[in-house]
Amino acid sequence: MDRAQKEKVVEELGQIFESSGVVVVSHYEGLTVAEMQDLRARMRDAGGSVRVAKNRLAKIALEDKPCASIATYLKGMTVLAYSEDPVAAAKVVNDYAKENDKLSILGGAMGESALDVAGVKAVAAMPSREELISSIVGCIGAPASGIAGAIGAPASNVASILSTIEERAEAA
Repeated sequence: MDRAQKEKVVEELGQIFESSGVVVVSHYEGLTVAEMQDLRARMRDAGGSVRVAKNRLAKIALEDKPCASIATYLKGMTVLAYSEDPVAAAKVVNDYAKENDKLSILGGAMGESALDVAGVKAVAAMPSREELISSIVGCIGAPASGIAGAIGAPASNVASILSTIEERAEAA
């Protein structure tokens, strides 16, 4: 890799560190190519990405970035998982680490906040952006359906009373 390629990698990593909602650093020693492809596919489905980069270049890219604290985790065979959604990458990596002992979470960063292993797992336990949006929509829609039911209830009550009166008139 020549100097121009290294500069390009540092620039790409810098953009990742600035624009990502969360970055998770993990060791992947012993993962097969198929297992790494599976992790990448799961991350892609969740809206995130996985990146393997030289630790030295990643440390250079981290300089003066909000998540510079993760530089201490960049030792050995590390993989960076990141996503704009602050929960997606943490959730996918945490789930994958539970299934595969060869992947171990070291820590991460969410904005300027450094995360240790417990922090990454806590973020992974949070509901995703889509889950939060759907619960908010449900909360917003619940009063509207209650109002619609309350408005429709008198009409159904009147119809029920009229049918009862009609049945009594026919019976008499």
